Amino acid sequence: MTNAYHGIIFDIDGVLEFHGRAYPGAAETLEWLRQRGVAIRLLSNSTLKSRQSAAERLQQKGLKVYAEEVITASYATAEYLREIRPGSSWIMLDGAGLKEFAEFPQNEADPEIIVVGDNRSCFDFDTLNKALRLLKKGARLIGMTAELIDYSMGDWELNVGSWVQMLERASGVQATYIGKPAPYGFELALRSMGLPRDRVLMVGDQLGTDIKGANAVGMRSALVRTGEYELRPRTEQAQPDYVIDSVTDLKKILG
Repeated sequence: MTNAYHGIIFDIDGVLEFHGRAYPGAAETLEWLRQRGVAIRLLSNSTLKSRQSAAERLQQKGLKVYAEEVITASYATAEYLREIRPGSSWIMLDGAGLKEFAEFPQNEADPEIIVVGDNRSCFDFDTLNKALRLLKKGARLIGMTAELIDYSMGDWELNVGSWVQMLERASGVQATYIGKPAPYGFELALRSMGLPRDRVLMVGDQLGTDIKGANAVGMRSALVRTGEYELRPRTEQAQPDYVIDSVTDLKKILG
């Protein structure tokens, strides 16, 4: 390569695809990078998807992606639990992402840690009050992501961070966050590539997660004006190194 970047970390929703459709040129851009030996990782705040299910969905859209290249918030959180080895946990999560936690026995009666992902319709009055009481008794709290809202399905929805912050405020227990912009997922991606951070570029459509998180860990970043770019208020102080109109414009950066 004739440039400084040996690895690219992509956000998925809003960069490679949006509302169920791959962006024109996304597949060709990934192939162009592979032909030049650039390491690829996909870092997503999705908790409902496992890395395998996320890869399969992208493959169905014509994107050449491998499961071992994908880091969803659910996978990253499971990796974090493997590091800290809790004695017991309550994983509040729905969807394929729950498969990432198969090795962790559920203990809803007296968990050491409560892990909150997208638990969909199970976020009801009784369940949230149960979580509150357990936190008051001493359970620790992990939020898979701090994002408050999501638009990836075509309309505004409450995201995981809304539920976690409600539990934080009610219980007085400070959560540990895993997904972007928290550093853990970025560090996990960097370790898996075996590359120094100054040789890896983060590509995302959101200042508050992708760019802010990259800045915090000392990575360069490119903001893509697609996906939720126009929908999010640009009040964050995060500054990208590049601003591009499409993921295909990476060719201009990498040369």
